[in-house]
Amino acid sequence: MGYCRGVLRLNAGRANTTRGNEVEMKLLCSTSRHARCRNAIISIAACALWTGARAASDDNLAPLDATSAALAQPAVQALSAFSLATSSEPPAPWRVVGLPKGRKPLTRFDITPIDGRPVLRVEASKSYGNLVHPLPHAVPAPGTLLRWRWRLDEPLREADLQRREGDDSPLKVCALFDMPPEQLGFIERNLLRLARAASGENLPSATLCYVWDHSLAPGTLLHNAYTHRVRMIVLDSGEQRLGQWVTHSRDLAADFRHAFGHESATVPPLEAVLVGADADNTGGHSLGYVGDVTLSP
Repeated sequence: MGYCRGVLRLNAGRANTTRGNEVEMKLLCSTSRHARCRNAIISIAACALWTGARAASDDNLAPLDATSAALAQPAVQALSAFSLATSSEPPAPWRVVGLPKGRKPLTRFDITPIDGRPVLRVEASKSYGNLVHPLPHAVPAPGTLLRWRWRLDEPLREADLQRREGDDSPLKVCALFDMPPEQLGFIERNLLRLARAASGENLPSATLCYVWDHSLAPGTLLHNAYTHRVRMIVLDSGEQRLGQWVTHSRDLAADFRHAFGHESATVPPLEAVLVGADADNTGGHSLGYVGDVTLSP
């Protein structure tokens, strides 16, 4: 954090406004060296979520005081099924989240029938976007499984999750956790704090993504190229299964410990689940489909 200074101004909003207090972050980066700090903060805000963090004004989530009782006993929340959609729009409370200020085109998320059953169509074209389903702030029950099926029809052949220039994925399903900030390292804790202030959203402190990659072997665990607050597990790779439905069932607690266990001995509350695809770094195009995403003990 020695590369730049952050000036944080909190302007109290009017009592009758829906936005409440506004947070303005001004980064004073006067030389090229300072770009490291600026880019780190922007990266966290973009990657560690603009995947759809819990906003203070989000009506789809109960206030924390209303869900505090749920923390005492782990719980599982049902996710709205794509197969029950009555239009081309994903059913509420699924919502599309992109980068701030519309800096990149949005990935398209539509409900379309395949073999007579509605599924989610996910198309990325030089775009970025996530479809997010908020959840009550509760610890997932032991043995909770995240299940879904997906199908990739058009891959991203230029994607390379190990490089920022190739940090794109044609399909991903992510779980967003609220790990206490005090469990993070000093630099990451403060970068997250600044990113939250700059975005006005309560960006998650730990995001676990399951991805379909083009070259990495299934089972590969790696950090996001922009931020360590996002970890990725490759489930499918290459083109051998193009056009085929592939079903996955993942133990969230086991995978969280595998990815973040050195930082937290316990599994933190789960805040949201998302489906996403992006092709903004490679400038490519991808097309895939996702069936119902479920959480079950």
